[in-house]
Amino acid sequence: MAHTLHFAASMVACWLIAQVLARSTWTWRSPRVAILCWQAIGLGVGLSAMGLPIALGLAPYQRGTGSALLALADDLWHGTLPAGLGAVHLGLVGVGLGIGAVLLTTTVRSIHGAVRAQRRHRDLLTLVARRDPTVPGALVLDHPGAAAYCLPGVRPRVVVSAGTLSLLDRAELEAVLTHERAHAQERHDLVLLPFTALCRALPWFRWVREAHERVSLLVEMRADDKARELHAEASLAGALRRFAAAGNRITPAGALGMGDRDLDVRVQRLLVTTRPPRLLGATALSVTATVAALPVSLFLS
Repeated sequence: MAHTLHFAASMVACWLIAQVLARSTWTWRSPRVAILCWQAIGLGVGLSAMGLPIALGLAPYQRGTGSALLALADDLWHGTLPAGLGAVHLGLVGVGLGIGAVLLTTTVRSIHGAVRAQRRHRDLLTLVARRDPTVPGALVLDHPGAAAYCLPGVRPRVVVSAGTLSLLDRAELEAVLTHERAHAQERHDLVLLPFTALCRALPWFRWVREAHERVSLLVEMRADDKARELHAEASLAGALRRFAAAGNRITPAGALGMGDRDLDVRVQRLLVTTRPPRLLGATALSVTATVAALPVSLFLS
């Protein structure tokens, strides 16, 4: 029963920390640390959602969750079950394992869907995109709309539209290209993937969907930070303003786009020069890592 309470406490702790993170503005100044915190919360939620019904179902064994699961498998193999373990308990264990199967299945489906969309778009780019000496390392689409995005993968592609080339000046364009290359270098598509899977596996948790939205914004802010390491804040902020003013922005499925998330907020943070809160970030990371480690330890016990 103690493990049941621990899994429940872990779930509640994840929810409380998620509420705090979602309402905190320090995360905007330390997006990389905040992303790690959200990843720890995502891990804790997934394992706790699995572990809570499993621990309830295995309560008659009066031992750790991991060892109780092994004991149950051995008992089922030999066709004997301990006294007090009935159909309800087995059903609860089945629910927990089912949640795990759904998490695994949705992750695999998300990977497959993303890879398929990226491959399809990559094939399309070979037909309609062109190289331009003014934007080395990027592909240009002859489209009047504002588009600048990264198509991630083993062979990432940075794509801009002809509309973007006419929209931005040279400094702004260079900042945008660096932003998109940061998405590819840090594999931000893989950062978002577990949260996409959690949204599909646990659709009844609204705060899980909000976590996906928050991490999507933090990923863009992280790429903004990588861009302003090499370029002036004014250039990147100017590009964001121009994208905000351009109503027909384009980002295909499976890609990470420059103008996808809260452009006004991103412009405001670029113009603020306060240092990231290192102590606060370290504390938040320690707390979230501890919460994520709790269900892991329970499964290993």
